[in-house]
Amino acid sequence: MMIPLDWMPPLMFGGLVVFMLIGFPVAFSLCAVGFFFGFLAIDMGYFTMAFMQAIPGRVFGSILSNELLLAIPFFTFMGAILEKCGLAEDMLESMGQLFGPIKGGLGYSTIIVGFILGAITGTVAAQVIAMALITLPVMMRYRYDMRYATGVLAASGTITQLVPPSLVLVVLADQLGRSVGDMYLGAWGPSLMQIGLFALYTFYLTLIKPEALPPVPRTLFGRALLVKCAWGIIPAAVLIFLVLGTIMMGLATPTEAGAMGTIGAIVLAVVRNAPLTRFDQVVFGVGCVSAIIGALIGTVAFKSLPFQIAFTFMFASVIWLCWRAWQFKELRDLIIQAMQATMRITAMVAFILVGATCFSISFAGVDGGHWVEHLLTGLPGGVWGFLIVVNLFVFFLAFFLDFFEIAFIIVPMLAPVAQKVLTPVVGADAALIWFGVMLCVNLQTSFMHPPFGFALFYLRSVAPKEVKSSDIYWGSIPWVVLQLILVAIVVAVPQSVTLFLDKPHGRDPTKIELKIEVPKEDDMPPAFSLPPPRN
Repeated sequence: MMIPLDWMPPLMFGGLVVFMLIGFPVAFSLCAVGFFFGFLAIDMGYFTMAFMQAIPGRVFGSILSNELLLAIPFFTFMGAILEKCGLAEDMLESMGQLFGPIKGGLGYSTIIVGFILGAITGTVAAQVIAMALITLPVMMRYRYDMRYATGVLAASGTITQLVPPSLVLVVLADQLGRSVGDMYLGAWGPSLMQIGLFALYTFYLTLIKPEALPPVPRTLFGRALLVKCAWGIIPAAVLIFLVLGTIMMGLATPTEAGAMGTIGAIVLAVVRNAPLTRFDQVVFGVGCVSAIIGALIGTVAFKSLPFQIAFTFMFASVIWLCWRAWQFKELRDLIIQAMQATMRITAMVAFILVGATCFSISFAGVDGGHWVEHLLTGLPGGVWGFLIVVNLFVFFLAFFLDFFEIAFIIVPMLAPVAQKVLTPVVGADAALIWFGVMLCVNLQTSFMHPPFGFALFYLRSVAPKEVKSSDIYWGSIPWVVLQLILVAIVVAVPQSVTLFLDKPHGRDPTKIELKIEVPKEDDMPPAFSLPPPRN
């Protein structure tokens, strides 16, 4: 039986949904559906076997040689090291001491630490589990409202999806063909607004239900409080903002910045957890001073001898501290666990990428791109109708798919249509940045959806038995609503994303006149005179 070409794209998409509802692994579902419909299309004459050769070509040419994707294991490893070295515990304790005496203080501290840890850990699971293990017992001890306590912990854990250097933003930048630095710049506005919305909701609860968010007495004062806060927050914050700064200012690629952050994370883990000798402390101090001197000199003359000397001292000190870390048993388990977590995530991403390539090549061969474009550009309401439908589609799809899967499967289908539809609103340069950040905000909710939200599962796995599952699920709903409000703000106010991007030059490229004047032979210098005409 001959299947019409117009039916092939929806059948492919429907087949993929069926596989995933069954519970078959997504990467293999993508491969199976892609190859099945690919060979079916070959049999029906829609394209030839030569077309399928694009699959290995793209896998080995565009994926395995893509240096941007190397940032994923680097950022994952950096986050795993910082999360496992006790940094989260120090940050939560210091922020709890700082904000505890005010009503809702533990909630404010959880939100702020979630924001900072979001830039450090890079994974929702690590963040939710770390904060729940440390903060939830304290909230229970001081009789915080259980639904608020579980909700704020789960929601603060999902902040990592949006706050740079989020892995989601790296993947979206790659799939949309945009700069990671621009994607980070665009995400700062929604990130800060999200923190504001969470804090406003907490403040609102302290007004209508003050007994549900009681203050917590402070045990540290004066210099002791200052030292605790400084030691718990400043080192990690400096490392993260140095990593982000080098990316957003164009001084380093995301891969280079991720490698630098990984080295910095190992150094912080050694300094915080290893019993350093006086010689180790001197080596660490020399490395820090060398890094500062090298950075200052490098901004003036990168090739200069002083810069090379400073870099050599810094590199030598890092190598020494890494060797010292390996000598301590506690740090050596720590590092091995971080490597294992990094390998699991990287392997998952690689397999999904290969599967998505198999699916997308076959989908393109049966004219799936035009089917998606016709489907979405024909919606009523123009630009706003497109944005509303896409966001609803992604919101409900996130009940079943992980953000990696949505980024690799759905985003390549939507990107060409988004570029065409959104360019008249914000310009060609900012269209896909706005679209990517908007999807990133929406994808945050995938971790909070009752009853499938993974953040809720992580919280349930570490919460005491006294915490009811119903409190976890009901407690998540207000925070999902807040995240949806943020999606609406980003849709309605594009400037929340584009404000931090480079301003356009203000010229319409379609109206620029191109005028080329060829000089006359008499005006040319002898060396550039025209050759004599041929007979």
